[in-house]
Formats: sequence, C-alpha cells, structure tokens
Amino acid sequence: MKLEKVAVILFNLGGPDAIKNVQPFLFNLFNDPDIIDLPKSFRWLLAKYISHRRGPKARRIYDQIGGKSPLLELTREQATALDLILNKPRDGASPSRAFKSFVSMRYWHPMTEEVVRQVTAYDPHRIILLPLYPQYSSTTTGSSIKAWQQACRSMGVTKPTQIMCCYPANKGWIEAQVDLICKMIGDNRPVEQPYRILFSAHGLPVKTIARGDPYQWQVEQTCDAIMKLISGTYHSTPDWSICYQSRVGRLEWIGPSLDQELHRAAEDHVDVIVVPVSFVSEHSETLVELDIQYRHMAQDLKIARYDRVEAVATHPAFLAGLALLVQQMAKHDTVLGPEGQIDHDSHCQCLEKHSQCAKIGGGIGV
Repeated sequence: MKLEKVAVILFNLGGPDAIKNVQPFLFNLFNDPDIIDLPKSFRWLLAKYISHRRGPKARRIYDQIGGKSPLLELTREQATALDLILNKPRDGASPSRAFKSFVSMRYWHPMTEEVVRQVTAYDPHRIILLPLYPQYSSTTTGSSIKAWQQACRSMGVTKPTQIMCCYPANKGWIEAQVDLICKMIGDNRPVEQPYRILFSAHGLPVKTIARGDPYQWQVEQTCDAIMKLISGTYHSTPDWSICYQSRVGRLEWIGPSLDQELHRAAEDHVDVIVVPVSFVSEHSETLVELDIQYRHMAQDLKIARYDRVEAVATHPAFLAGLALLVQQMAKHDTVLGPEGQIDHDSHCQCLEKHSQCAKIGGGIGV
C-alpha cells in the first residue's frame, strides 16, 4: 500500500542567527502589515526607522545569549521529536501515512518562501499547518498563515491544506505546563513561604484586542485549564495571576504588565513563580527578559525568591498533544483548499465578539 505523504509545517517567529542580522530581522518584523497596519510605503519607512532605532538595544540583548537566537535550533529539535512520534508504528499495523515536519520562520530564515520550495520538492499528498503558538492572534498565527497562502499562490502550489489555528487548552500542552510548574513548586520551597504564580504572555496593543483578536481570551483559557489541573494536585489552589510582557512603542497595551505584578508581589511579600504561558521554546523574551531583566527587578523590589518555569520545548506531553492533533487532522476526510478556506463545521470555542478568530471571521483568509 502506498503511503500518504503528509508535510507538517511548524510556524514560529524566528530570530537573528548573528548579531549583524538583528536589524534586518527587526525590519522584517515591523514591516509586517499584521504588526503595523499602515499603507505599504509608510510601513516600510517606519520599519526602517524602528529597526534602526531599536537595533543597538536589541543587539545588546542577543549579546547576552551568545549573539543569536536559539529558536531555530530548538524548533528543529521539536520537529525531529514530533516526527519520531508521528511515524512510530502502532499496534503492529502497517502505517498508512508518512509524516515529515518542516520549520518555517516568519521573520528570519528559513522563511516562508524557502520552506514552500522545500515542501514542493518533497511533493506531499497534503499539508498540515501547525503554528507553535498555542493561542491564536492575527499578529502571529494569522500572519504566518497569510504569508504561507500568498507564497503558495505565487508559486502555484495547490496541495490540499489543513490548518490547526489554535490549541489553547490542548491536553498535552496543559499537562506539560502543569508538570513543569509542579516541579518548580516542589523544588526546595518552604511550605510556610507564600508564593504567587505569574503567567506571563507576550502582550498586544489594546486596539488589536478591540478589533476582535481572540488572543487574550485564549491566554485566559490556557491559564484556567492549567490551574484547574493544578488545583486537583494540591489541597488548595495556589495564588495566581495573568500578566503581559514585551511592550513596544507608545500604544496602550493589554495588562496588567509583569512589571505591575512584580510590584504587587513585593507589596504582598510573596515569592513569585513566572510561567511563560504563550511561548513553547526559549528565546530572547524568556532568556533575557524573564531570566535577567525581570529577575533584577524582583531583586530590587526585595522579592525573596524569583523562579522561572522553563518553556515546554520537547516535553513528552506537549509533543504527544501536538502529534494527536496532527493525526486527527490527517484522518479527516475534508481538507482545506490552498486558498485557506475554513471548515466552519469544525468545533470552535471562540466567542462571537472574536471577529478575527480564524474560523468565526475567516481571519486567516486573504
């Protein structure tokens, strides 16, 4: 029996692979219309200005983690581990599908067009798009999928394509987070010392959420699912809060910020356990922002203990959850066409107000 070849595309942000590429990376980021919603010529000029102005500060950030982002290598590790699970024989039955994962980065190499060429050479029967963003936003998942669709159209790629737009409460994703958090809670922590779990997600401008982006609501769904499982592990529910990091520019951003929550923790005389709840791999925002900058802030605020839970990375539960999502999609008879039509009959938990949800509003169609 001929195997069905399935290409799985893992989307992530990307990061500079050398100090000299920090500014070009920033330009690509801010030149994205899903990041800065301006006419093309104005956006190009603004991206040039912002990347030039922020370049020196960003280079100092990457200098602290070896002069480059580790995100590509870590995502490739996830791709390799995912393929091992997807292609593992089950119950002695002959496999009917062969899965191969490809890593596609939005703002630095390997970028969308490069990966579309790789997938074309592989010649799969179908393509599954799997963002490594558990929560959907038009600025992350939406942008990556639009870029993929545009590249496929320009290159004449017409393979049937399925889209996994989000998985904020996926069982494996939640179990991986809970396992890492519980290990941190039990790591030589005095029982009598109060602590607070701070779930830190990447922030967004308020206006993005006001337009109907479901990201903040989905972050809340992730945290609720985590705490529900943790509450079943302990006799009482630990103190916790959701906050946001990585603010850029003068716009009003969703909150509270991690800065504000650290000040509140200091006033309440509690330790903090910071959990990166929207990142699945280590990169500058965890390794520098959380591990260095906010740790220093906590020390200055006299917070006795500041712990940071690691990203899920290749945690077995997380990868098992992703693999199950892919396998379920591969078994589905109805696939989405290359133009990115959405299967409106599939289950969607977003609320009607989330008009930028991929399924409610067709937010990833172009």
